[in-house]
Amino acid sequence: MERQIMTRISSQAEAAAATGIDRHHPQNLVELKNIDKVYPNGTVAVERANLDIAENEFFCFVGPSGCGKSTIFNMITGLTEHTGGELSVLGTESKEARKENEIAFVFQEPTLLPWNNLLENVSLPLKLRKVPKKQRHEEGERVLELVGLKDYTKSLPSQLSGGMKMRVSIARALISRPKLLLMDEPFGALDEFTRQSLQDELLRIWSQDQRMTVLFITHNVFEAVYLSSQVVVMTPSPGRISDVIQIDEPFPRGENFRVAPSFSQYVQSVTSSLEH
Repeated sequence: MERQIMTRISSQAEAAAATGIDRHHPQNLVELKNIDKVYPNGTVAVERANLDIAENEFFCFVGPSGCGKSTIFNMITGLTEHTGGELSVLGTESKEARKENEIAFVFQEPTLLPWNNLLENVSLPLKLRKVPKKQRHEEGERVLELVGLKDYTKSLPSQLSGGMKMRVSIARALISRPKLLLMDEPFGALDEFTRQSLQDELLRIWSQDQRMTVLFITHNVFEAVYLSSQVVVMTPSPGRISDVIQIDEPFPRGENFRVAPSFSQYVQSVTSSLEH
């Protein structure tokens, strides 16, 4: 019998029961309970957002511009305060979790220091924490090797392609060994070939780190389905979480999944949810 794809679920518990997935009872790293974000001018950016995010999950957030995806990320990282509801990150408040260096962020642009070589760029977070030079350079070499750039430690950002710069940005985020990695459209400006290559690279890195959870914003439904264990669908005016769609496909994934009938079905399900 053809696999029945669930397109709308009211909670992760329902999804796990329906798909038969056993995540070994993981702890929730992030919990959003009726979260609101209202700006002083009265604009409602996010309304009644409810979401549980467990350890070692890969969540992709999709939705039109202005639906509150980045706002939710900013609340999780403590860069902005929620105005209603309850938000827990790693069992504490967002700002406290960030102070413990358990949260890392990859932005849309690599934001590398042009005068620093790659080793110095990726080890900058450890330098700011006053980690000894030898130790931070050892860690820098580790993460550069992890993203396939071990031979470019002395290179400057100006000598790199766009895809390589994004790899450096990812390496810099990984150097603190975060439990929670947030990525805001990191591959949006890249060509499709480079984008798919980095998708595979990211999944490889994530699969090697059994303690890291990834939250990833994208406007690309194909990318969301390929990468994630769950897709969070958001709607605008005000920003709400309308669906959480389980992608019940094993990792690691590859070209076979991209051309599989199930991939097309998942893409159709997410697209349909966005249109409602």
